Amino acid sequence: MELEIYSQNSSPAAEEFKSLLKTQFSKNKNLEEGNIIECKVTKITNNYVYLSSDGLKQEPILDINQLKSIGLFDKIKEGSKISVLLEKLEHPKTGEIIVSAEKALKLEGWNKIVELHKKEEPVMGRILRKCKGGAEVSIDELNLLAFLPGSMISDTPLKNFDHLIGEPQKFAIVKLDMQRGNVVVSRKHIISSFKEADKKKIIEGYKIGDVVSGETKGFSSFGAFFRLDNGLDVLCHTSELSYSRVNHPDEILSIGDRKELKVISIDLTKLQLGTSLKQMGPNPFDNIDKYEIGKTYKIKIIKIADFGAFGNLEDGLTVLLHQSELSWTKKNPSPKKMFSVGQEISVVIKEIDKEQKRVAVSYKMTLENPFETFEKKYKVGDIVDSKVVSKNEYSLFVKIADLDLEAFLHQNNLTYLNDSEEELKKYKVGDKIKVKILEAKIDEQKIRVGLREASGPDPIEFFNDKNINDRITCKVISTDKKKGLLVKPVGCEMEFTIKKSSIAMNASDARPERWTGGESVDVCIAEKDLGRRKIVLSIKLLEEIEKKEALEKYGAEEGSGKQLPFSSLSEDLKKKDKEKK
Repeated sequence: MELEIYSQNSSPAAEEFKSLLKTQFSKNKNLEEGNIIECKVTKITNNYVYLSSDGLKQEPILDINQLKSIGLFDKIKEGSKISVLLEKLEHPKTGEIIVSAEKALKLEGWNKIVELHKKEEPVMGRILRKCKGGAEVSIDELNLLAFLPGSMISDTPLKNFDHLIGEPQKFAIVKLDMQRGNVVVSRKHIISSFKEADKKKIIEGYKIGDVVSGETKGFSSFGAFFRLDNGLDVLCHTSELSYSRVNHPDEILSIGDRKELKVISIDLTKLQLGTSLKQMGPNPFDNIDKYEIGKTYKIKIIKIADFGAFGNLEDGLTVLLHQSELSWTKKNPSPKKMFSVGQEISVVIKEIDKEQKRVAVSYKMTLENPFETFEKKYKVGDIVDSKVVSKNEYSLFVKIADLDLEAFLHQNNLTYLNDSEEELKKYKVGDKIKVKILEAKIDEQKIRVGLREASGPDPIEFFNDKNINDRITCKVISTDKKKGLLVKPVGCEMEFTIKKSSIAMNASDARPERWTGGESVDVCIAEKDLGRRKIVLSIKLLEEIEKKEALEKYGAEEGSGKQLPFSSLSEDLKKKDKEKK
């Protein structure tokens, strides 16, 4: 309508505007949201890149960080051409034109991979990392990420494919999800792509007994897979790995190991070669009788695991050195910290099983058994020097003298006098202390010691010749309104607490603040259990005993008890006299 209005105006200015307007509309035909457009770089600042394109009413802006993240920033300069995705012609709030170079790159990559998929052409990529169900692959040249299912990593089972991560290689495009933008690729298709006729021709070139060289590529529960120099993958069954018993190939092999193998079977139907590692040498079990149980031999470490190490007693004869045979004293020693692959060590043969083809050896048997040495040098009751090597919330572990063994020291055996938990806090690793050997179970490799027992006689022995209700004199150490009195018997090093309820018969007199500390006070033994080291003292019991004695002594005399230090004694005596009458 506007064109018609302007067309009726024949002024030169109107004609020029009409021409410009037509040009603008013709250019805008290609400027649709969702299309990739080509722009020119007009200006580069510290944070932004300004663009221009014919037909746009203003300059689009790109964040420099976006260009750096996709590797384009170093490739552009003022005047350069760059493709961007036109996301919005006008932002609803700011009115700005929104473009993205990153999305344009991905869209171009997607269009290219769609074409490659149609043509059944492979694409170059790199395995970035493992993920659930497979691996993540980067197709760098198309700026896309793809999923590689675990079943499509190789044409043979691979327990570990770490050696493939980061290596540029070809992948077949097996599936595209247009809606989600997902790409699924396969390495297996590339590996298996050479024609069966070619593979058959390669296999027909071998004969039984041929020696081939290959690199360990993967493991399964039934054997190890080797990649031969000509690219052919072959299997060496677990039973053919060693004359010794092998539960899993990773016990004696590592990924990347290069080995020579003997061809023992050829299957032209399945196009497979069967190989043997153990047949590259004689069967060592034919002459196993030359080895004796209990004797020391040298082995070379070939594999280290968490549970122990494997070593060669001779070529083809692999022996197991279990973790339990590494140390006399350490419960869970680390084989990886003790040994290294290729190291030669001395061991003692513990077991030879010809039927199972198993030889077990011991490293600790080549070392002095510190428990046997301990048994020869010490006995229960000896006092020895020791050093604290570790502690937990209830005990110390100490190293006995110069022997490489640890003894157990419970917190209850630290002191006779103080609180055992508080006493434990005083000790730290490295402290040197004298301890007494309390118990030694050499067969069980257990030694128990005590610190308090080494310090002298048990102060509880003070009560050996004393009985319940006996009177003893104590010195008041301190008072506590809630807890009672802290006292120490004269002639004894132990301290005891007399509870508030055991201070006096009369409740009004049961006040700890009657004492200030330092006074002498007579008490009675209320409870005695030396086995449990339990002694209970009471002033109240002493009053009760003295009151009873006074009743028995003065009960016959009239007016007796009026001057005695018991407030109720006079009434008790009168009551007793009435009962007699």
